[in-house]
Amino acid sequence: MNKVTRFIRQHQRVRHAVYQTDANIRRAVLRTALILGSIIALHIAAMVWFEGMSPWSALWLTLTTITTVGYGDLSAATPEGQFATVMLMYVCGITLMTFLISDYVDFRIARRERIRTGHWDWNMAEHILIINSPKYNHEAYFLRLIGQIRESGEYPDTPIMLLNEEFQDGLPDSLRQLGVVHVTGSASRPDDLKQAGAERARHIVVLSRDEYSTDSDSFTFDVAHRLYSLHLSHKVMAECVDDANRERLKALDIPVILRPIRSYPEIVVRAMVSPGAEQVIEDMFTHADDHTVRFPVWLEGERWADVVNAVIQANLGTPLAYVTKEGEVIKHPDGDHHVHAQSLIMLVHTERTPCVRDVQRAIEVHFNKEIKDLV
Repeated sequence: MNKVTRFIRQHQRVRHAVYQTDANIRRAVLRTALILGSIIALHIAAMVWFEGMSPWSALWLTLTTITTVGYGDLSAATPEGQFATVMLMYVCGITLMTFLISDYVDFRIARRERIRTGHWDWNMAEHILIINSPKYNHEAYFLRLIGQIRESGEYPDTPIMLLNEEFQDGLPDSLRQLGVVHVTGSASRPDDLKQAGAERARHIVVLSRDEYSTDSDSFTFDVAHRLYSLHLSHKVMAECVDDANRERLKALDIPVILRPIRSYPEIVVRAMVSPGAEQVIEDMFTHADDHTVRFPVWLEGERWADVVNAVIQANLGTPLAYVTKEGEVIKHPDGDHHVHAQSLIMLVHTERTPCVRDVQRAIEVHFNKEIKDLV
């Protein structure tokens, strides 16, 4: 018995060393199962032929023998039938059953290991594919980004897949709990893109590998061009470090191009939910084009809608919020809200930034005109 056990263990080690993919293990399980089924069929035929049993009785005896249960209600009486049963017990009951169970366990272990290390083919569709990873603090970034995606209300249960080389030892539990899976690889390799299901994805986000290096744009452009060749540009949101490189990406028909702002990953979510909103948000992060300014303007109960109307009609900018006399910032109040403020926060054109007196005069003129109209 010890020799049989050693043989089986050696056979397992050899087989396990040969297997490189779960497909190989699956084939081995199928092959062993076919051999086992063939021997079972032969034993049933032997019992019917040599022992004169009915097919059902022969099946019952075969199964109770191969599983080593042996109820004893049926048994072989002829030498030929006894020899067939002995062969069944030793060849199938001990050896092949052990191989079959071992192969199945190997398959389950290999499958779990491929999932853990990011080499599993998920065969996903309508998922969000996030390519690359930030160079620094990638786990914290993904936690915040994916948390915001889930909280947006648009994608509470949408599968999310990461394609990068950062999690070769497995995703952290914190990300898995958010419904995230990963593929270990690079989007510059067509096989990895295919494994990540890029053609079936709902959104594809291409992050800059290093948000402080313009060299990242070269890799981003390579990935974007591969996606363009697959006719997937309309699904892509790409980060671009150097604004001078934006035109190259626009030429690939990529609709959303973002600056990599690692402290504010919500901008990516806004681009998914409300395409175009990311341009407004980006504009607020720079002093070019438009920027926000705080103007000390005293208000005593005027309607917010009238204040906004006064400023916009004077072509001075767009009021976004106001600061109460206690210093609290009230963002986007209702139109009928009566404002008691010490300052206004406005979005203004950089090349036409008004002065404080311009804003005060615009509000005074507007409300004086309203008073005259009422009189």
